[in-house]
Amino acid sequence: MKHKFEYINSELKEIKKYSLYRKMHDSKIAGAYITVNSKTLINLCSNDYLGIAQPKLSNKQNQSSSRLVSGNDSSFRILEEKLAKHKSQESSLIFPTGYMANLGVISSLVRKNDLVLSDKLNHASLIEACKLSNAKLSIFKHNDMNDLTHKIKTKAKRKFIITEGIFSMDGDFSNLNEISEISKRDNAIVVLDDAHGDFVVGNDGRGTANHFGVSKKIDVYISSLSKGLGSFGGYVSAKKNIIELCVNKSKSFIYTSALPRLLIDDATKRFESNRERNRKKLWRNVKKFSDGLKKIGFNDNSNSHIFPIIIGKEKIAMEFGEYLFKNGIFAQPIRYPTVSRNHARIRISITARLTNEQIAKSLHVLENAKSKFHLI
Repeated sequence: MKHKFEYINSELKEIKKYSLYRKMHDSKIAGAYITVNSKTLINLCSNDYLGIAQPKLSNKQNQSSSRLVSGNDSSFRILEEKLAKHKSQESSLIFPTGYMANLGVISSLVRKNDLVLSDKLNHASLIEACKLSNAKLSIFKHNDMNDLTHKIKTKAKRKFIITEGIFSMDGDFSNLNEISEISKRDNAIVVLDDAHGDFVVGNDGRGTANHFGVSKKIDVYISSLSKGLGSFGGYVSAKKNIIELCVNKSKSFIYTSALPRLLIDDATKRFESNRERNRKKLWRNVKKFSDGLKKIGFNDNSNSHIFPIIIGKEKIAMEFGEYLFKNGIFAQPIRYPTVSRNHARIRISITARLTNEQIAKSLHVLENAKSKFHLI
């Protein structure tokens, strides 16, 4: 008789066969460096884009309950009011993570007879949220407005367009100008996940919609406190009645413990810091890295702080990543199912923490890797 968990071993074997096996390594972050297995490397994987200095905090007792039971510390209201103003919206609601925010908000708003139009390259949390809604799901080709225009004609009670602001694996911007026009013409609700654009682009870091001048045309903002701010958590900003609905219907808000007061204080102090100084440093670093990539012969198709170096085969991407690691650079290979099969890449994210010397060293190692692996 076969062991009842033999299928798990078979599945793991299959994952390893196609160079898709993942494992965790103990690590320690310090500024622009990461230490893995006692080896210290330049960290090109961090989403702490602005690199805001760690605020001084006094420890508080954890609420240890959901916000609707006894965990709704007054610090939440203070930060939520700031976030609503930041997004020029009536109200905001903080979730424990951005993933939970996407699940909770979309499953609360969308109904069975609605039509959801989702960009093909949307984050896994958005995809899962759309499935949970039980609505008719239509995937439009990445940033293809002709495909969106065609698919939005499907009859439905309500229509939702869901997109990221800056796509996390390709570093490109959503075509928000045209999406705004299409949504207006077809009376669709626009949900924008701006996790990678918030606090990074736009006037005073107000995000991707502000960058394109279409802030008033976005109905629901979902974002992260863990990336640009470098803190922890997710949030949604929208009209007051939408936030009220999420409080009453969002399972990922109702049935989970509140974030500790310590983390809310951390996010608030980071929000109130001199973010603009860090943001300007980030974009100076982005330009230096982008110019350097072009100089050493890489195709730089990104216009953001996220740079995908497309490798193709998963096995080669793993070998490329190992070479970077041996030479002092930490930049993780991204493989299926995060990206399509045979579209593996090294995802590099630039932060304000990087020095000119660290950027120069990173480019030198990448140039050698390009030659070693015969990349075009």
